[in-house]
Amino acid sequence: MALNLNKGSRFNLAKDAPSLKVAGIGLGWDPNEEEDGPDFDLDVSAFLLSSSGKVPADEYVVFYGSDLIMDTPEGKRPYSGDTSVLGAVDAIDGTESDGEDDEDMRVYFDKVWEGVEQIVITVSITKYPNDQKKDKRTLIQNFGMVNDCYIRVWDDEKGVEILRYNLKEKFTNEDALVFGKFIRVGSSWEFVATGEKHTGSLSKLIELYT
Repeated sequence: MALNLNKGSRFNLAKDAPSLKVAGIGLGWDPNEEEDGPDFDLDVSAFLLSSSGKVPADEYVVFYGSDLIMDTPEGKRPYSGDTSVLGAVDAIDGTESDGEDDEDMRVYFDKVWEGVEQIVITVSITKYPNDQKKDKRTLIQNFGMVNDCYIRVWDDEKGVEILRYNLKEKFTNEDALVFGKFIRVGSSWEFVATGEKHTGSLSKLIELYT
């Protein structure tokens, strides 16, 4: 049975999921869209951080615009420079979930470079301020307009969900979220439910971690 986490909760993989080698990570949300309003474009990214709290190189940012792209049966997925993180297929819009995962990714713990201390999982609302073809109403989209955000982790080899974190925070103008992070603890890892909110979309997250 999956463990439901609260903000700040920690899940010790060595203790609670000792056989976990490949983590599947699913994230979901339900935008509260107006009938004639523009679609939401929410995207999942991962940042692999060194002990400095920053990525050691650009290839340790896993996002839809990455130069490192792999063809998979589900579509094109970005991946990290050490191949430990296989990122999400970029969904066309953020309207698909209805209670199911909108985007998902994988973490292969045995491939994580030894210099990586944290794997940070984020979601941001993508905006296009300089694209004249885009509806300018997208510029005011924020997580106050999005319901039922969650992250869940499962054992990808067994297909068994091991934890879930349903975000219960109230938002106003924030458009970027740090959902959770895997933190290296000795030879194993912990998952921490962070629920950290920011304003500035993906650009703000890149500023924080690069």
